[in-house]
Amino acid sequence: MATSLLSPCLGLPPKLKNLSLNSTTCSTSTLSSLSFSSSLSHSIFNKGCLSMRTTQRSIHNFSIVCESTPKKKADSAEKRTRQAEKRRVYNKARKSEVKTRMKKVLEALDDLKKKPEAQFEEVLPIEKLIAEAYSVIDKAIKVGTLHRNTGARRKSRLARRKKAVEIHHGWYTPAPAAATAS
Repeated sequence: MATSLLSPCLGLPPKLKNLSLNSTTCSTSTLSSLSFSSSLSHSIFNKGCLSMRTTQRSIHNFSIVCESTPKKKADSAEKRTRQAEKRRVYNKARKSEVKTRMKKVLEALDDLKKKPEAQFEEVLPIEKLIAEAYSVIDKAIKVGTLHRNTGARRKSRLARRKKAVEIHHGWYTPAPAAATAS
C-alpha cells in the first residue's frame, strides 16, 4: 500500500512536501522500515527531529502523520555558548587596554622625539608608562588573551621605539657590531 503525503507536513522544508512513503502493511512494526521514494540528503533531517506515526481513519484506510520539530540545543552547548560570550567580552576588554596603553606610550615617545631641546629626565615618566604597558601585556599573556609571542613582539616594539628616541637625542650610542664578533 502506497500512501502519498500530498498535504504539507508541519514544519518541514518545501522539498519534503511531496514525498511518498511505501509500505506493504501499515503496522507499527513495519513503520520503521518505511522508505522515502525521493532521494534526499540527510542534512534535511539533521535540522530537526522527524517523527512518523500511523493513524487509522477507518478499517482499511491508514494515514501517516509526519511531524517535525526543530532540534533543541543541548544544555552543554548552551553553556558553552554563554561561556564563549563571557570570554569574548573579557578578552576584548583586555586587548583594548593593551592597545590603549601602547598608544599612550607611542604618542609620548613621538612627542619627545619631536621636541628639539628635550632633556633626559623627560624620559622617566615615559618609562613609567612603558612599565605599566609591560604589566598589562604580561597579564594578558598570563590569562591567555594574547599569545606569548604576540606579547613579546609588542613589548619589543615599545623598547625599540624608546631606544630610537634616545639615539635621536644622543642619550644612547649603540655599541659597534664588530666588538661582538670576537
